[in-house]
Amino acid sequence: MTSPQPVDPVPAATMLLLRDEPEFQVLMVKRHHQIDFASGALVFPGGKPATGDDAAQWADHCAGWDTLEPTQRTLRIAAVREAYEEAGILLADKSDGSAFEGSCDPASRKAVEQGELAFLDVVREADVQLRLDRLSDFARWITPTFMNKRFDTWFYVARAPERQIAACDGYETVDAEWLSPGGALAMGEAGERTIIFPTRLNLELLAQASSAQDCVERAEARLIAPVLPKIVQRDGKNILTIPESAGYGAASEVVG
Repeated sequence: MTSPQPVDPVPAATMLLLRDEPEFQVLMVKRHHQIDFASGALVFPGGKPATGDDAAQWADHCAGWDTLEPTQRTLRIAAVREAYEEAGILLADKSDGSAFEGSCDPASRKAVEQGELAFLDVVREADVQLRLDRLSDFARWITPTFMNKRFDTWFYVARAPERQIAACDGYETVDAEWLSPGGALAMGEAGERTIIFPTRLNLELLAQASSAQDCVERAEARLIAPVLPKIVQRDGKNILTIPESAGYGAASEVVG
């Protein structure tokens, strides 16, 4: 009997928003328990590109457009949109070049999330430019081949706007909080938060940095290679593991 062919992974994007006050922290959201992927888990804002994320009209509303190839443009727009929808953070500049620091209307966020309002129209109405050039590649993870739902997810890191306040959407996410990487890991180890394997390892990678700027510089200096976890058998247990060459050191987790 032959094994079924693995499903193709769907492109996705995740945003790691950083700040240094009151300490080096990353923005994380808790997924709703009724969401079918990573329900109840503490994650970074993210998801699949939506209709319109690849629209040619974005060229007039994105800084860094000409420096990126089409796939990366779409994924970065998706990452910015997901942070807007799930956490109420909009990584953008106003027409005078200053950072957008206003609040994000909850009704507009929900309308974008439900496909009733184009994100492009929100950006046009606010008269801002998305700062795609402020996103740095941090990691790329591909869901294991044995999973029924698979994603090819790019993780991007960026400094968060200083005066915007994060707030969960109450739909996909039920909490939004700024956490130090070490603090988030400690809560996961204590069972106070559910943290899935890729999130845990990327928190460990974040924890190697001393500040937002240090984290960005480390990311820009790192070779980003796809990470594809696999299951191996050890002592009668199923172990989820990744190659040490992936840049996370020896990493594994018992599953099942």
